[in-house]
Amino acid sequence: MEFKTKQKIEAKIPTSSMSDIIFLLLIFFMVTTIFKMEEGLPIVLPRAKSGTQQERERLVHIWADRFNRISINDKLVRIKDIHIIIARKLEDNRSLIVAFNVDHRAKYRLVSNIMEELKDANAVNVSFTSIYQEEGP
Repeated sequence: MEFKTKQKIEAKIPTSSMSDIIFLLLIFFMVTTIFKMEEGLPIVLPRAKSGTQQERERLVHIWADRFNRISINDKLVRIKDIHIIIARKLEDNRSLIVAFNVDHRAKYRLVSNIMEELKDANAVNVSFTSIYQEEGP
């Protein structure tokens, strides 16, 4: 007795339209995906509400602007000279207060470098000054 063998049908997946489908899916995901730009935290610096006047003999003003210019008591200096100048002034007056004024558009790297120079000069009385802003309606 002979058994009839079934003809085997090959299962073929049509691949000719596969690339079209993949391309359409790619376009769909590109159009519908929203890429959000990572933003840093907003920094809002505090404003002074009140202050006290200090004697001029006890104060040294350091100004730093957004163009990386630094002045000590209205004389332009290099950043490397800050600790030498402040150390000399501290020898004369140990109760010296360093008033540190920085433009709000200055780079933080400049502020950090000046603070390191003040630390090297052992300046412990550092006052960060700000512009007085009246509260209003």
